[in-house]
Amino acid sequence: MLTIFRKELSSFLSSLIAYITIAVFLLVVGLFVWIFPDTSIIDYGFATLDSLFNIAPWVFMFLIPAITMRSFSEEKRSGTIELLVTRPITDLQIILGKYFAGLVLVLFSILPTIIYYYSIYQLGSVKGNIDGGAVLGSYIGLLLLGGCFVAVGLFASAISDNQIVAFIIAVFISFICFAGFDSFSALALFGKVDTLIAGLGINDHYKSISRGVMDSRDVLYFLSFISLFVLMTKTVLESRKW
Repeated sequence: MLTIFRKELSSFLSSLIAYITIAVFLLVVGLFVWIFPDTSIIDYGFATLDSLFNIAPWVFMFLIPAITMRSFSEEKRSGTIELLVTRPITDLQIILGKYFAGLVLVLFSILPTIIYYYSIYQLGSVKGNIDGGAVLGSYIGLLLLGGCFVAVGLFASAISDNQIVAFIIAVFISFICFAGFDSFSALALFGKVDTLIAGLGINDHYKSISRGVMDSRDVLYFLSFISLFVLMTKTVLESRKW
């Protein structure tokens, strides 16, 4: 698994993929946090990073599938997948190696935004007047959400040997899992069941963690979601043996 992880991470870092992804993420988020009047912290007048954590999931929804779309699609298109599976490693190790490489790239994208926290901490009318617990919870939630999108992206890449198709599938699944359940529950068609429907979506648990309270149910949800898509990816890869 470590060999696959190093290979994938090296592949990202030796090309423009990683740097473009990080730059686009920081540029888009920076514009919303500091420049655009409707979301700018300066115009808002409160020491909070809510605008960062509100826009980041939507940016990740497109950037992460762009990173992961080649993970298995390119391997299958070029025929190197057959060479890869002949090595003395399991399908699960291959998937996890690629998964953690993608997750590290997500982490690299998030880390530079810590300077936003430091800036607000220093610039507040009362220095340090920012809820550190909520910010920490939001960062953890954003990393877990990124992990979910990476798992979805790997699954989409495994079911198609066309990178563009894999990208579209990953964006669609990510959108449905993040916002679809919330939108459906908002229709208020099933009474109390609507709350359960909302709880199936990522956004409900993401917002819960972002409040700064680490509920084990939210963490379990994210880990279960990631595990589900990793296992689905494993099933797709194993289908070649059927």
